[in-house]
Amino acid sequence: MTVTSAGHTSSPVLVAQGLDAGYDGVPVVRGLDLVINQGEVVALLGANGAGKTTTLLTIAGLLPPISGRLTVLGEVAHDERGRGRRVRRNSLTRTWRRARRGLSLVPEDRGLFPGLTVNEHLRLSKSKTNTSNTSNDILDLFPALAPLRTRQAGLLSGGEQQMLAIARALATMPKLLMVDEMSLGLAPIIVERLLPLVRSAAAATGAGVLIVEQHVHMALAVSDRAAVMSRGVVTVQGDSRELEARSDILESSYLGEN
Repeated sequence: MTVTSAGHTSSPVLVAQGLDAGYDGVPVVRGLDLVINQGEVVALLGANGAGKTTTLLTIAGLLPPISGRLTVLGEVAHDERGRGRRVRRNSLTRTWRRARRGLSLVPEDRGLFPGLTVNEHLRLSKSKTNTSNTSNDILDLFPALAPLRTRQAGLLSGGEQQMLAIARALATMPKLLMVDEMSLGLAPIIVERLLPLVRSAAAATGAGVLIVEQHVHMALAVSDRAAVMSRGVVTVQGDSRELEARSDILESSYLGEN
């Protein structure tokens, strides 16, 4: 149990310990240690190819871990630490099971259905345990979508589509929300408007949030903590305010990718 920056006690929704992940047994991510608590926003930063998306896919269950320990929403999804140790896998290793327990992923391509309206996306994603008027509740967080309720997703702007993708994820009432490259294909001014909405959503729902982002300073401004990944290894992590003040650390960790 941890005390968050807001002063509330919370339990972790994600714990990765010495996690190796990759493809066909070849590690892309190595030795990942990462914790996300309820109501906390954590930014995973790094250049293209650093291993950020691989990390998200592994947490979501779309890629099997190679080694290490992964605990998602209080359940051990994988435990293999050292040679000869027992590998522990349960039903959480199936992606649908993690989703039902409260994990929601917004992929970088947004995953929307062009022919469905804003309202239809939200209704389809509504949690079965949620008896409230989900569409209205979610649109309170994204007021720019309210006048577009009946518009098809394929007719929305890039920024509006990204808002809808996040709103749809929130309609599932997630305990852990992961957002991959929100800024992809969007102008910086649009990203500046969108990232604070993620911060507001975490505060309103109590979900733990992991955002993967290349816009370093924008992500640091809305996150509680951040980790910088380079060539599959987290080179530095800590309080976002402290990291933002240490541009030398960010440059050596982030720009060192080039």
